[in-house]
This record gives sequence, structure tokens and C-alpha cells, in this order.
Amino acid sequence: MMKAQVRIALVGDYNPQAVAHQAIPVALQLTAAHLDIDVQPQWLPTETLTSPDVLQNFDAIWVVPGSPYRYDDGAFMAIRHARENDVPFLGSCGGFQYAIVEYARNVMGWHDAGHAETDSGGRLVIAPLSCSLVEKTGDIVFQPDTRVAQAYGSLNTHEGYHCNFGVNPEFVADLERFPLIVSGHDTEGDVRAIELPGRRFYVATLFQSERAALRGELSPLVVELVKTAANG
Repeated sequence: MMKAQVRIALVGDYNPQAVAHQAIPVALQLTAAHLDIDVQPQWLPTETLTSPDVLQNFDAIWVVPGSPYRYDDGAFMAIRHARENDVPFLGSCGGFQYAIVEYARNVMGWHDAGHAETDSGGRLVIAPLSCSLVEKTGDIVFQPDTRVAQAYGSLNTHEGYHCNFGVNPEFVADLERFPLIVSGHDTEGDVRAIELPGRRFYVATLFQSERAALRGELSPLVVELVKTAANG
């Protein structure tokens, strides 16, 4: 039976100037109306995430854009909590980048995995993009039979970005040897979406699907996140 109310933790440091942060509440409102569910989002600044206990009463976790976060350990803790406890999870932009690093460190055992925006050594699984995607849009191609493809009902979409960092191409083959699935690429073949099989919903994208809300449109990934949480 579907829950009447869903509580979503929005993990990140709210910035009213960020387009994605403007879009997120609207995306959740549109989804709530579409599914006829009471969606209760709560912003959790990263520095407040000092213990997994903070996340216990939430039905889903969304690590939102806005990296580097004020307290990286808080963002990583939220991602690991969602992954290990099968809490429905969405990561967008910075949330995608940090999900890759968390996976490399704690699933692959690459304890030196890092993010080029904040780390200077180790295996920089997140590296500068060859071309900036700040306020750019682009085509995405999904792999068949993946959660993102099912959510969109299509193998193609066109999405907006605000980022300078993405998955380091040197490490993609290693990432794919583990359970992680690269479920979306841009037209050049670069990684734009990942997911974990065997989870109720664990999806992260470099693009910001929530921006659809600013056009009055549903984000398929936000709909799937809330729907999965409601069916908890």
C-alpha cells in the first residue's frame, strides 16, 4: 500500500541563486500533485550530518547539486547510508560526483579515490571536464532496461547541466567491473548517469533533471524517487 506521506532529505547547502535549488521544490510539488502524495522535503545542510541518526526518519535521500559542499563528510555519509540501507536515493550533479567517489572508496576499496575539485592526490575518479557544462544542455542516451530508461520511457533525453567535473574516463572500465551500471552517456560516450542494481532506487546523474520543473514539466527521476519511497 502506498504511503500517504513521503519525507525526503535534501542533502546540500541551500543557495537561492542556484537554478537547481530553485527547481527542486517545484519538481517535488509537481510530483506530489501528479502522484497525489503529500511530499515533505527538508533541507539538511551538510554540516548537520554528523551521524546517520539524522537520516533515520526519511523515506528517501536526494543529494542535491552544489559541490564542493561545506562539509564533504556529511554528503558522503548520506550517500553511504542510502546505499547500505537501501534507502531510495537520487544524486544530481554534485550528488552524482560524490556518489562515484563514495562507491570507489567503499565498494571498490579504492581508499585513495578522490575528486579533483577538492583533492590533489590519489585516484581522481572525478576530474575536470574537457569542456565546461556550466549552464549548457545536451543529449543523453540511456542503456535499455535500466531504471533511468524505464523512468523516462525512452532511450533519449535532452537535459541541462551546471558543472565543470565528471567521471574520469581512465576509471570507467574499472567502475563497470563492479555492480555499478553506467546507464547513461552523452553523444560523445562520456558517463552521464549511473545506477546500482539490487536496490529499490539508486540513481545518480551529472545532469539536473529537476530543471524540467522550471518549464512546468515533471522530472521522471523525481517521480520515480518519490513513487519508490511511497511504496516502501
